[in-house]
Amino acid sequence: MQTSSPYVQTADKNENRPTMSRLTALLFAVCSGLAVANIYYAQPLLDSIAQEFGLAPSSIGIVVTVTQICYALGLFLLVPLGDLLNPRKLIIIQMLFSVVALVLVGTSRSSSLLFTGMAIVGLLAVITQTLVAFAAHLADPSERGRIVGQVTSGIVIGILLARTIAGTLNDWLGWRSVYLFSASLTLLGILALFVVLPRQQPQQLKQSYVQLLGSVLQLYRELPVLRVRGVLAMLIFTAFSILWTSMVLPLSAPPLSLSHTVIGAFGLAGAAGALAAARAGKLADRGLGQKTTGISLVILLLSWLPIGYVHQSLWFLILGVILLDLAVQAVHVTNQSLIYEVRPEAQSRLTAAYMIFYSIGSAIGSIASTQVYAWAGWTGVCWLGASVSAAALLFWMIDRHMHRNLNR
Repeated sequence: MQTSSPYVQTADKNENRPTMSRLTALLFAVCSGLAVANIYYAQPLLDSIAQEFGLAPSSIGIVVTVTQICYALGLFLLVPLGDLLNPRKLIIIQMLFSVVALVLVGTSRSSSLLFTGMAIVGLLAVITQTLVAFAAHLADPSERGRIVGQVTSGIVIGILLARTIAGTLNDWLGWRSVYLFSASLTLLGILALFVVLPRQQPQQLKQSYVQLLGSVLQLYRELPVLRVRGVLAMLIFTAFSILWTSMVLPLSAPPLSLSHTVIGAFGLAGAAGALAAARAGKLADRGLGQKTTGISLVILLLSWLPIGYVHQSLWFLILGVILLDLAVQAVHVTNQSLIYEVRPEAQSRLTAAYMIFYSIGSAIGSIASTQVYAWAGWTGVCWLGASVSAAALLFWMIDRHMHRNLNR
C-alpha cells in the first residue's frame, strides 16, 4: 500500500478498491465547485451581456437556458461514460476542453459565438456530476451520504461564489474577465486532480456506448425511487432557478439600483445551503431521508414570503435566500443518497439519469422567470416560485401516501 496516496486500499467482499479520504473528498468538492460555477456565472451578468449584444431584457434568460439545455445533454451523453471509461482520463480531458470553451466565451465578439461558447461550457460542466458519482463509488457505503453531502457542499459554495466573483469582476474588469478567470482556475484544478486521482483502471462495463445510453433509460423503468426523486429535483431546481435568474433584474433597476458587486454578494446569504447539504447527507445515512425531504419542502414554500418583500427591505430577501438554498440543497443531497443506495455499481448512470431532471428544471425556471418578470414584475415571479414549490410539496405528500398504502 502506498502511504503517500490520498486513497487507502481496503478490502471488501469482491475486490480491492481505493476509498476516499477526507482530504480527497475536499479536493473533489473544490473541483466540483469550480466546474458547476461555470453555468452560474452568467446570472448576475445578464444585464451587462444584454447591453453589449443588444438583447432584449425579456429574452436574456435564453443565455442561461442554452447553458442548462446543453448541460442536460451532457448529463445523458457524457456522465454515463464514467461507468465505461477510466474516470481519471475522462475527468481531465473534459476539464481541458472546458478551458477552451471558457476562453471562447470570454473572447466572443458576436452573440452567435457567445451562445456557442455557453453551449459547450454547459455541455462540459457535467464533470461536476462525474466527480460526485466517482466520490460515491469510492466512499464506504456506511458514509456514502456524508461524502456525497461534502462534495455537494463544494458545489453549493461554487454556485454562491460564482455569483459573488462574477458580480465583483464585472464591476472591476467587465463580464468577459469572469470567464477568463474561470479558465485559469480550471487549469489549476486539472493539475491537482492529475496528481490525486487514482491511476489504476477500475472495473468497467463490457458494453458499447449505445448500450450504455440505453441502460440509462432502462433505469427509469426499473427504479421507482429514481422517478420520484427525479421529479422532485426538477421542481425544486425550477424554483431555485426562478429566484437566481431573475433576482438581478429588480436589484439592478430603480429604486434599488445595486451594483453587480452587491448583487453578487447576495449569493453568500445562501451559505447555509452548503451546511444543509452536509447535514442532510448524514441524516440520510441514518434513515431519515423522507423526514428531511418533507421538512425541507415546507421551508422551500415558506421562503417565498420574505423574498416577495424585497422592495420593503433587503433583509427580507436575505432571509428568503437562506431558507430557499437550505431547503433545495437538503432535498438534493437526500435525493442522491437514496438513489445511490439501490445500484452502487451504476453511480455514473444514476447520476446522469437523476441530474437530467435537475437541468430540465433549471432551464424551465430560467426562461420562465424572465418572461414572467417582464409581464408581472417581481410579484409575479414570487407567485410563480411559490406555485412550483407547492407543487413539489404536494407531489411528495401524494407519493408518501401511496407508498404507505402499498405497505399496508
